Amino acid sequence: MQNTKRLLSTLTLTSFLTLAGCSFPGVYKIDVQQGNVITQDMIDQLRPGMSTNQVRYVMGNPLVQDTFNPNRWDYIYSLKPGGHTRQQERISLLFNQQGQLIALAGDFKPGLSRDEEILQGQPNIAETPATTLPEAGDQDNGNELPIISREQLEQQESKPETPAAPGSLLEELQQEIDAIEIVPVPEPGKIGH
Repeated sequence: MQNTKRLLSTLTLTSFLTLAGCSFPGVYKIDVQQGNVITQDMIDQLRPGMSTNQVRYVMGNPLVQDTFNPNRWDYIYSLKPGGHTRQQERISLLFNQQGQLIALAGDFKPGLSRDEEILQGQPNIAETPATTLPEAGDQDNGNELPIISREQLEQQESKPETPAAPGSLLEELQQEIDAIEIVPVPEPGKIGH
């Protein structure tokens, strides 16, 4: 009886010490996705002169469409994997007065998709900065969307914006959108080379 009691006490103490070394697994955190999913293949389908309906078909509805500047569409995609830091991708599309795509800006660079880049090498990107934005009567400049500077973008926006309240989510989104870098769309490669 004495040995059984001692054996039970030893087993109980050993099991408590073993369990004390184990940590609690924690709470499961889900992946949080917000906004429009943006892929490199979607960006590669964009061409100058596309109508707003064609762009909407390729990219989906814009997440942010400014009431005071209907010629600028902003797409934002945010992914926060459970327990990790948030990743965010942005792109802005600019249209002329006739509703034709004239430029893009954002985190994506036009060119080869990630898979094609791995298989074939470097993307084919035409680096030709534009000095002015194309106007409504200008002729199409081929398959190349111009790079435009922040100043040119601000000049293109004719109506003043109502400032967002300091510290608001709208102000944070506007600052992120204003920080987008503008890049050109590549010229299509020749077949057979």
